[in-house]
Order: sequence, then structure tokens, then C-alpha cells
Amino acid sequence: MASAFISYSYQINYESVLMIHDHEGMLNMFKALEASGLRRFLGCESVLYETELGQFFDTALIQDEDITYVISGKFVSISPTLFATVFDLPSEGITNFSEVPKDKVYDARSLFSQKGVQIDVHGKKKYMKHEFRLLNDILAKAITVKAGSFDSVTVERFQMMTAIQYGLKVNWGKVLFNVLKDMVDRSQRKAKCFAAQIGFLLKGIPTVNMGNGVPFPSAKILSMKTVHTYIVTNTTIDARAESEEPAMVKTPKMKKKNFIY
Repeated sequence: MASAFISYSYQINYESVLMIHDHEGMLNMFKALEASGLRRFLGCESVLYETELGQFFDTALIQDEDITYVISGKFVSISPTLFATVFDLPSEGITNFSEVPKDKVYDARSLFSQKGVQIDVHGKKKYMKHEFRLLNDILAKAITVKAGSFDSVTVERFQMMTAIQYGLKVNWGKVLFNVLKDMVDRSQRKAKCFAAQIGFLLKGIPTVNMGNGVPFPSAKILSMKTVHTYIVTNTTIDARAESEEPAMVKTPKMKKKNFIY
């Protein structure tokens, strides 16, 4: 199944990933995501309702703080409160990640680092531990939904990762609803994502008659199996990079010459 709606998607099977016992870092990362308040959002039913999603994005308008749209000829609205309630999202905490304390960001530069040395807050994710590379991917594809290379970490995502890792309060209800508003704003060229979440939300509205949905491909759902594949793949990439690093070339010492004047 190929759909533009799930190009950037990443869902999480929490029952599976929380059974990872051979990689403490990965297990702790998923626990931190859960503790942050994102379990129901990232772990909701992973079903694609392509027809309804198309209708949603074709008709959605921002009216005051709500998003109004037409499904099967019926007008429906999503308010920030409804959105946060459906996904059990926190409604208190920071909404601007530049507010993450600088000392926490400083500590994270070493904690996230694969080799223990401080890394840049904006750079290649290959310098990070595997669990934080994956966290970067989850945030890039399923939360911020911004175009660009997933091989790099942005300052905003680094701050977001720091907030999650250190258990800072985040108003995910407002943060994620604002991302959804950006998606339906036709003046912005933002990818149309949140496929599972919008489908789950529409399915819960009594006046909306949903068609037949199609389960997400397994590659789009993080489970114990797909996470293990991610670790193996990144371990191979690391080994290849190590072997391809140019060796230090020693400059031969010049013999001292005796000059006769």
C-alpha cells in the first residue's frame, strides 16, 4: 500500500516495544515517550481511511480555534479540547521548545552522544546513540512533520528530545493541534499527515460514517521486531563508517642535513 498520507508516518505498538529487554537504552526511550503523554497519540489504531482523509484535507478550514470540515456531506468540527481529550494529551507545560532549560540541553549533548563527547544540537544524527536516532526519526515523521533530511537533527527536535528525556512538562495538546492546523492551512506547504490519528478521531464521531480502512504496513509500526531491525541496520552503518574512516597519515621525519657554509 502506497499513500502520500502515510509517507511520514510512524506509529508505535507500545505493548511490543515495552517488552524490549536486550537494549536498555531503547526501552528507556519508549518509556520516556510514554511518560511524556504521547502513548495514546502515537499508539492509536493504525488504520488508513484514505477516502475520508482526502475529504478532510480537501474541505478543512480553520474557524476561530476550531477545524471545520465536511465528511460525507456533513459538517463536523474539531476543537483543541476534543483533540486533546481523544488522545489523552497533556494540556499544561511548554509549547515553545526554546524554553527548554539550557543546562538540560547542555547535558543532553553528552547523554545523546554515541561516544560520550558533546555533540552539536544541529547536526548529523549518526553521532547519536541508536535510541536517540530513532527518537529523532519518530519526532520528525510523527510529530513535527517537517520536510527535510531525516539524517540531520534540527535545533527544535533536539530541544524536544531533551524535554522528553528529562521529563519536562509539554502541552502536547496545543503543540500537536497547531501542527494539524498548519496542515490544513492552504497557505502553508506542509505534508498532510497524522493519518492514523485523524482516522481514529473521525471514527469516534457518531455522525460520521466511515468506509473500510486498511491497516498500516508493518514497516510503519514500531514493534520489537522493527526496532531490532533498526538497531542491526544502524550497527552495520556504524561499522562501515568506522572502516571507511581515513587512517592517520604519519608525516615522515626529515633527516637533518648539515650545511657547510
